[in-house]
Amino acid sequence: MKKTVILITLCVISSKEVYAGGMNLSGQSIAPLFEKGTYIELSAYTFDPEVSGKLTNSIQSGNVAKKGNFFGGAYKQDLSKSTSMSIIIDQPFGADIRYSADSTYPLSGTSATVETIAISGIIRYKIGTLFSVYGGLRNVTSSGEVTVNQPSNNLLYTMKTDTQNDWGYLFGAAYEIPDIALRTSLTYNSDIKVNFNSQENIVSSSFARETSFNVNMPKSLNFDFQMGVSQSTLLMFSARWVEWKKTKITPQLFTQYVDTGSNLVDFKENTITYSLGLGQKLTNTLTGSIAIAYEKPSGNVASNLSPTDGYTSLIAGLKYQATQNAAIATGVSYTWIGEAKTNLAGNEATFENNHSVNFGVKLSHHF
Repeated sequence: MKKTVILITLCVISSKEVYAGGMNLSGQSIAPLFEKGTYIELSAYTFDPEVSGKLTNSIQSGNVAKKGNFFGGAYKQDLSKSTSMSIIIDQPFGADIRYSADSTYPLSGTSATVETIAISGIIRYKIGTLFSVYGGLRNVTSSGEVTVNQPSNNLLYTMKTDTQNDWGYLFGAAYEIPDIALRTSLTYNSDIKVNFNSQENIVSSSFARETSFNVNMPKSLNFDFQMGVSQSTLLMFSARWVEWKKTKITPQLFTQYVDTGSNLVDFKENTITYSLGLGQKLTNTLTGSIAIAYEKPSGNVASNLSPTDGYTSLIAGLKYQATQNAAIATGVSYTWIGEAKTNLAGNEATFENNHSVNFGVKLSHHF
């Protein structure tokens, strides 16, 4: 069986990781590393979520998740017959939660934003024709900003970090049988410790201070598998484990004076996200794909700054081979966001019947 379904995986590009547990965003894919020859890609994604909760039928949060965008890019080049390199740019983690200031919800005016950009440099070495090993460094730029507003307690707290630049690493191994389009890989991404300097301000008490705190960007394992099941059909499976339990956001003034002894954000469980899909060659220039992604809800009380718990996503993709070397792929997904319960001063709020529509486009070129 020859590889008649080359690059079908590029069709499954809609942002299925956006509502994965913790602050997952891109999924930290290394797929460009396995492209042939010299290769470049650019991608852009947009997501339009609806996440709302309520204390009672008359006290509702409104939509707290805002429409957003993120991007990615990669360059790959062979250095010799057995060695190749890739540079990958992505946004591995992120968050943007905003409670409307116009509502009667107890957290009206509360918001949280986390932004990251990662640049990974990876070297791959082939051992014979079937096995390869790879490894590299990842540089992550990150920042965050939070406002906590509790009108009933006459409390307004703000925190803004500086922009930090930190290093981590990754390594992995792959096994391939090109004649049946089989490839399986396992990638370890290290955790990254970020030491933020921050400006905290308890506005309602006119109390401000420059502080610092550490955040552990989590380590993860990515398993990816693909295999041709016919001349024109490709089976794809992936699983991603992320150690979110060690990630805590603990600004000093917040834990000392706003919510004594508590973290601003923490996560009770690690997460595993699964994806299963099929790619199908439709014509000589057109391929399609369909996939389902799933993350099991934990059932734990969620943070008010991350009021989701698990998800199921249906993903469809289409790739057009415009020329022998250039292609454009698009993907769209509909995500059913898992029900979450949060705690507000001893009262339970429920976030349910939520969803997100996501769209992505990717341009690629082989030189």
